[in-house]
Amino acid sequence: MPKGSPELTEARREEIINACEKLYQTMSFKEITIKEIGNVTSFTRTSIYNYFQTKEEIFLALLQREYELWIADLERIMAENATLTKDAFADKLAHSLEKRAQLLKIMSMNHYDMETGSRPEHLAAFKVAYGESIRTVEACLDKYFPEMTVAQKRDFIYTFFPFMFGIYPYTYVTEKQRAAMEEAGVNYVFMSIYEIVYNCARTLLGE
Repeated sequence: MPKGSPELTEARREEIINACEKLYQTMSFKEITIKEIGNVTSFTRTSIYNYFQTKEEIFLALLQREYELWIADLERIMAENATLTKDAFADKLAHSLEKRAQLLKIMSMNHYDMETGSRPEHLAAFKVAYGESIRTVEACLDKYFPEMTVAQKRDFIYTFFPFMFGIYPYTYVTEKQRAAMEEAGVNYVFMSIYEIVYNCARTLLGE
């Protein structure tokens, strides 16, 4: 890690993550390189290696930030709503992920590559945010549905979180994919992020 104030270090890290995020809007994970990221930062490409050794570490940091933003949204829901019905909670949970399309996109495409291509300390920092997201959803269930048993809450968590990995590829379909499904006779029904999350959450909460 380069010498300098913690503020400067964090600012440099954020600039690198922001550059990666910008590129990811028009390029795929495979197309993005450290060189490409360096081209849209204010410092040299080699300086990036002082903060991240691989592009996987940069993407993992971006995913960590997305989880932290989602956690903040969930905490805001709890702060602003003393009670919620099952329908209302499913609605708010769906809206919280509707805003986090980038979180869902990264999860679905590059999760394994990011984790295997990152140093242990980067992976551990990410897992802190991931674990906190699980605890925050559990806190929502504790607050709004105290009648749920421990087993029911566990089933919700361990169904919903794996389900999240498939949201983006189901809700964002290219014309090429759509044409292939039509040719294969697949009866694909388009659903938005909101619709698919709401339906899943509402089903898991039961009657």
